[in-house]
Formats: sequence, structure tokens, C-alpha cells
Amino acid sequence: MAGNGVVSIGECMIELSGQTGPNWRMGFAGDTFNTLWALHALSGDRPATYVSAFGDDPFSQGQIAFFAENGIGIGGSPVIPGARPGLYAITLTGAERSFTYWRGDAAARQLASDPVALAKSLENQALVYFSGITLAILDDAARKTLLKAVAKARAAGSLVAFDPNYRPRLWRSREEAQAAILDALAVTDIALPTYPDEQMLFGDAAPQATAQRLGKLVGEVVVKNGEEPALIAKNDTLQSIPAVHVAAPVDTTGAGDSFNGGYLAARLAGHAPAAGALRAHRVAAAVVQVRGALAPFETLRKAFDD
Repeated sequence: MAGNGVVSIGECMIELSGQTGPNWRMGFAGDTFNTLWALHALSGDRPATYVSAFGDDPFSQGQIAFFAENGIGIGGSPVIPGARPGLYAITLTGAERSFTYWRGDAAARQLASDPVALAKSLENQALVYFSGITLAILDDAARKTLLKAVAKARAAGSLVAFDPNYRPRLWRSREEAQAAILDALAVTDIALPTYPDEQMLFGDAAPQATAQRLGKLVGEVVVKNGEEPALIAKNDTLQSIPAVHVAAPVDTTGAGDSFNGGYLAARLAGHAPAAGALRAHRVAAAVVQVRGALAPFETLRKAFDD
């Protein structure tokens, strides 16, 4: 039987966000970590673990210390001598962001290097979460190791959630991404895709097409679409849940990731999918009103409970 904890698997990078003039603010972020951050903030006393791989450099040590300060562990994640984290910089045009990455040799690419430790990190968890970016940074063998560990956790009772989060530049080909994401969906209980990504990757003509296609593969699907309504596919029905309009967003970084965290926290707390999506929309709306991908815990909790 699954335990009480929540686990997210992937890559947390050093985040540089532009400030006034030539100055930059350094933080830590990455899609699966952003989701865990919100999920942890909204899940009460559930233990939270971020499964990745880390270097032994000062930045990696700073990451691990930052996690610990905020109540997040790293399970059996390997610490690899000589490795270091990936880095990205955010530049904003208004509230819309663009990213520049330095991540080709990031430690996180070795997160499945110890299959026994990886499987152990996923044992006895209420929820296991990962994304298409998690898959994309791994080679073929490591991807298989990861999916085997996820499938084992699911068979033991863990709920598995997955966001396909397609980023073309991380994949060798569209076909490789399609195959890997379909493999992941085969071990998934809750899918959290974003419509523009699915349109790009699978050619879906509308959000309803994404919901219906994935609804044949996964028991519960929530299709995000920015400020447009989210679509829930469950039990052969579709529900449309309006988003929360934000008149003057500050920074849209992490909006979809925080929606995922809010939705999963709500579902773990026993809320129905529609109620979960409403709470998740409020959380995402709060996040786009602060700079960077990580909003303060109290901001997230207030949005979730309002």
C-alpha cells in the first residue's frame, strides 16, 4: 500500500532572472520542481522528495540546502563528483518570457544512473510525478530505467501523474518524443498536458481533440490552455473549467507547473476533478503575479483556499 509522501522526478536548474540594469537574481527552478514546490506548499504534512542527480559543486550544495530549508528531501538521488547543475536565464518582454539554457552536461541527466536507488526513492509514495522534460534529458536506456521504476511504484499503489511538457529543442526528433511520451502515458493515472504542446507534437486540432485522444489512454486528463478553460476528460465525459483572468500579469514563468501542483494537491485532498481545476486555476493566477517560477508558500495557500 502506498504511503503519504509526494515525489517529483526531473531537473532543477539554476535560474537567473533579469533585474534592473545589468543585475541578475539567482534562484532554483525547473518544471518538475516548480510543480513539487506548489504541491508541497498545499499538501500539509505530506513528506516531499525531489528525485534527480546532483553535482558536488557549491551550486549543487546550495540547491540541496535550499530544498532542505523548505522541507524537501532528495531521497536516494546520486551526488556525482565533478558534475554541476544546468542553468537558464529568463528575459521578459512585458509578462511573456523567453529562456536561454546551458544544460547539456547537467548532473540531472544521470538521475537514473543507479536503478536501485531510483526505485527506492519512489517506494511507498502517495504520488509520483514526472514530465516530458524528465524524459527528454535522459538517454534511451535511462528512460527505460525511469519508466520501469515508475511502473513498479504504480503497481505498489502510488498514483502517477505526468505532464508531457513537449520542448522540441530537447529531442532528437518529433517521432522520438511521441514514442517516449506514449510510453510514459502507459504508466500514468493523471495526465496534465498543455494544448499548444499537444497541437505541436500530435497535430490535435482543438483542446477537445487532445482531451479525447488522451482520455482513451489515461483515466484522468486535464488539458491546460493558458487563459482559456481547462478541459477535464474522465469517465468518458468532458468538463470545461474556466480560468482566472489576470488583468496585468507580472511573469508567466511556472504558471502551468503551479496549476499542476494545485490540481494534484486538491485531488490528494479528496476534491473532485472540477473543484481541483478551479483551485489550480487560482494558484496559477497567483503565480503569474510574482516574479520567477516560485511563489511564496503563503501566496499559494491563500489562492488555493480562497
